Amino acid sequence: MAAPIEDYGMLGDLHTAALVGKDGSIDWLCLPRFDSPACFAALLGDESNGRWRIAPESGGRCARRRYRPDTMILETEWDTPEGTVRVTDFMPPRGDAADLVRIVEGVSGRVPVSMELRLRFLYGHSEPWLRRHDGELAAIAGPDAAWLSTEAPLEVADGTATAHFSVSEGERVSFVLTYEPSHLSRPDPVDPAAALEDTEDFWTGWAARTDYDGPWKDAVRRSLLTLKALTYAPTGGIVAAATTSLPEQIGGVRNWDYRFCWLRDATFTLQALLGTGHIEEAREWREWLLRAAAGDPAELQIMYGLDGTRWLPENTIDWLSGYEDSSPVRIGNAASDQFQLDVWGEILDGLHLARESGLEPDPEAWDLQHALLDFLEGNWDAPDESVWEVRGGRRHFVHSKVMAWAGFDRAVKAVEHSKREGPVGKWRALRDQVHADVCARGFDADRGTFTQFYGGRGLDAALLLLPRTGFLPWDDPRVVGTVEAVQRELSRDGFVLRYDPDSDGGGVDGLPGQEGAFLACTFWLVDALWGIGRTDEATELFERLLSIRNDLGLFAEEYDPAAGRMLGNFPQSYSHVGLVISARCLSGEHDVDAARH
Repeated sequence: MAAPIEDYGMLGDLHTAALVGKDGSIDWLCLPRFDSPACFAALLGDESNGRWRIAPESGGRCARRRYRPDTMILETEWDTPEGTVRVTDFMPPRGDAADLVRIVEGVSGRVPVSMELRLRFLYGHSEPWLRRHDGELAAIAGPDAAWLSTEAPLEVADGTATAHFSVSEGERVSFVLTYEPSHLSRPDPVDPAAALEDTEDFWTGWAARTDYDGPWKDAVRRSLLTLKALTYAPTGGIVAAATTSLPEQIGGVRNWDYRFCWLRDATFTLQALLGTGHIEEAREWREWLLRAAAGDPAELQIMYGLDGTRWLPENTIDWLSGYEDSSPVRIGNAASDQFQLDVWGEILDGLHLARESGLEPDPEAWDLQHALLDFLEGNWDAPDESVWEVRGGRRHFVHSKVMAWAGFDRAVKAVEHSKREGPVGKWRALRDQVHADVCARGFDADRGTFTQFYGGRGLDAALLLLPRTGFLPWDDPRVVGTVEAVQRELSRDGFVLRYDPDSDGGGVDGLPGQEGAFLACTFWLVDALWGIGRTDEATELFERLLSIRNDLGLFAEEYDPAAGRMLGNFPQSYSHVGLVISARCLSGEHDVDAARH
């Protein structure tokens, strides 16, 4: 059985990420990119699908672990009867090839250590040919090749490399795994000690640019480091998570591939980065957004590949059993073909935020926004699949309409405040028309709350974002009533569901089963409570959210408060963005108007 999701730590080189368990096993790694096929896929199957474990011969979970301060360098220690041993894991910032470095160090006594490397390319399906070459171990299968460099004595049998050795206090044994396509020459291996120093310098230098000194400084910095590690450096895109198909319900079918970039994340991510001094990352994310959205606005997608790839067909992998038998395992995401109206407004809102924050204007960005607004004018009143990518049919979702309103509102502000040129009278009239439509058809006057979709009674956590767009002021009774209704009807032990799949007779999302509480939505509740003046309650909820992070400060997508465990893909960028924004609100670095841009 796989380890709990929260048992994992993440390593990254701004191209891909590896997940390391408390038992010293790397159970997930895609090479050479986040969205490449995994060469370690035990996370979604078992050890036969590929893993790399280094731990004391006695085995077991580690005694303690930590990231070196302000880095993505993971140090894991075991206390054994023979002494204490430490494994330092990291991925150096990408040079000519992808490198994964593991350094075993004796801390005290003399500890027997075992190493087991099972490379299985193509999501655990393809066992490579292993051979020794110039003192190294080479692994080749089709287009993939990897080399293991180490001073430890290696044995090879049944497609697995093993080593057994001991380390005394102060002794080090290093392992360097390097990946390169098989048709290319073997790149020069990195020097482990030099690579460790370079990697620490890179991360600490980046973290030093963080502009936040509030009461949750450590948590904010760790979340920002995680966001940076989820960035694909060549393009500036930020993946939603490092994994695919970690379930939203154990044993269920709500398993999705999150190794892509969602357009709707743009505004929140820009807000988190710009608000904490990471201007260059915000600029790169905006440029990725502009490139991805370029083209016919009618063909705009909700998500794209790391480099803006549009074709993301969804398939299943039958040879992987899924995390704790939660199948199917999906590769690609069919939601990329959905019509989600809010995305047009999200892009316009994100570009408005970049403009208001002082990022230098892109000369072609305003032309793109004109095209987006033209499409929005003709389609704002169409039903869609919503922010939650439901598969139960299109409806008139309230949050989608509010984001259409936000798109027109940001266009009006661009003309009025930023001296852009455009038909401001038309945009102003459309803004007013959408506003009136939402208030008339999306508000349940009897209950004093907005609803998930027109004519329904169910609620949607995305309604918490309504005042943040400026659609209504925080002190409007309709806003207060909505916040209180969402807190009352969608909370599970204080944590917030996205929506109730069984409301309005069920079937809204077209899927069986339930899911955990959505952590980003719970951060939205923190912000909403703060916005309506219930600051003490907001702070208490924020602290509770911090308490469920794993020991390394990482969040998954969802949380099961009954079982006390994380669910969904991991680490989840949206959850960490939520932490940063909520911390800034509660620290007084946001005011109510700032939250409305």
